[in-house]
Amino acid sequence: MSQDASLYSTRRLKEAGEARGHDMRVINYLRCYMNITSHKPKVVYQGKVLEELDAIIPRIGASKTFYGTAVVRQFEVMGVFVANESQAISRSRDKLRCLQILSREGVGLPVTGFAHSTQDIDGLIDIVGGAPLVIKLLEGTQGIGVVLAETHQAAKSVIEAFRGLDANILVQEFIKEAGGMDIRCFVIDNKVVASMKRQGAPGEFRSNLHRGGNAEQIKLTPEERSTAVRAAKAMGLRVAGVDLLRSNHGPVVMEVNSSPGLEGIENATGVDVAGKIIEFLQKNAASGKTRDRIQY
Repeated sequence: MSQDASLYSTRRLKEAGEARGHDMRVINYLRCYMNITSHKPKVVYQGKVLEELDAIIPRIGASKTFYGTAVVRQFEVMGVFVANESQAISRSRDKLRCLQILSREGVGLPVTGFAHSTQDIDGLIDIVGGAPLVIKLLEGTQGIGVVLAETHQAAKSVIEAFRGLDANILVQEFIKEAGGMDIRCFVIDNKVVASMKRQGAPGEFRSNLHRGGNAEQIKLTPEERSTAVRAAKAMGLRVAGVDLLRSNHGPVVMEVNSSPGLEGIENATGVDVAGKIIEFLQKNAASGKTRDRIQY
């Protein structure tokens, strides 16, 4: 399920499936419409009912989460195996909900604050240890809407500006010792299959490859590997990209991504990640395990 068949990740998944003898179709989920009924629920695409599907791989864009997860949920109702289920995708897309769940599971996190009123800004800044600190838009992706505030006054001004626009934000401690480097762990079926470190461009504290960072393979510590697996499991994601920082108090999770890109990690590590996703489906799709049993 992808909006664009020409995207690297979509092409690689299609190629990997076909190389293993499977009939692969790329379906634009935004062009799907649904018949929601108790007796024979359907998903219709380009005028034809989608039938006899063994499994689907959701590649839902962040801005299309609501409709995309609705289509995934409809396939779940129909009994089709999905690589990542709708509830798990929704959990990971809500940054605040994601962090609260990880906190409940005891997964390492940066100290994080969240507030509604601009009257509480000083307390919010203090709760994460003061400046420098990082301010993040809840709806931001690929490093957009992430600001490093180096002083208390700068932090206060940015928070007031975001809240003045009625934007929901998180405030987090700045992990200075990470040095603009983070680690992307690719987790499939509770196992880290590939990992890379991403280094931000000079003078840039964000390490996103979309923002000029570079990537190379990295060897994880046992604690980092365990943290990545626990984070994906807490979200209920069978396929996930877990982003970690190396802090003075151990690995901390920055984000859990339900539609992680394949290009950066395959190029950096040489691992056939797309093939491993297809092999996961081969082992599990026949079982028809479509019910998400995590209740929060």
